[in-house]
Amino acid sequence: MLTVVQGAEYLSAGKIIAYPTEAVFGLGCDPASEPAVRRILQLKQRSAEAGLILVADCWERFAPFVQRVDPLQLDQVLATWPGPVTWLFPRAYSVPDWLAGTHPTIALRVSAHPTCRALCARFAGAIVSTSANPHGAPPATSARQVISYFADAIDGVVEGTLGPQQKPSEIRDLQTGRVIRAA
Repeated sequence: MLTVVQGAEYLSAGKIIAYPTEAVFGLGCDPASEPAVRRILQLKQRSAEAGLILVADCWERFAPFVQRVDPLQLDQVLATWPGPVTWLFPRAYSVPDWLAGTHPTIALRVSAHPTCRALCARFAGAIVSTSANPHGAPPATSARQVISYFADAIDGVVEGTLGPQQKPSEIRDLQTGRVIRAA
C-alpha cells in the first residue's frame, strides 16, 4: 500500500496507481504521460476513442485542458464541486485524442474525497480517474479487489477508504446542461 506522498511520486514518475474515490477505486496516472494513459486503456480493455475523466482538488488544475469558459457556466459548475458531478468541458486544442477520445469535450471533476484531493494536491495537477476494473467487470470497491483484477499490472494502491457514494459520478454537459449519466 502507498501513502499519498508515494502515490504522487509514482504519478510524477509515469506510473499507474489505484486510489479511493467517492464511490469506487480509480485507476490513475499523469494525463500528460501518453505511455501511462495507454497502459490504463489496455488494462481496462477500453478504446482510446471513449476518452477518460480527469479529477483534481481544485478548478485551477484544469486550466491546461479547457478552452475559455463562460463565467456564468463556470459558476454553475463550481456550485456542484467539490462533489460527485463530472462536467464535459470544451477541450483545449492541445488535448490529445488519446486522452479525450474522439470528443470535442473533456470530462472533469473536482473530487470531494479527502484521499483523492490530497493526492491531486501533492501531485500539483489533475490526474486520470477511471474506475478500477476491466471492461465488463464491476468497479473495484476495495484494494483487495483492485489487486485481484490487476495484480502486478499496476504500480501500487494508495491506502484509504471509499467515500459514501453508492454510484459513480453523474456526468453533465456544460454547453447543454444535459445529464449524460445520472447518479
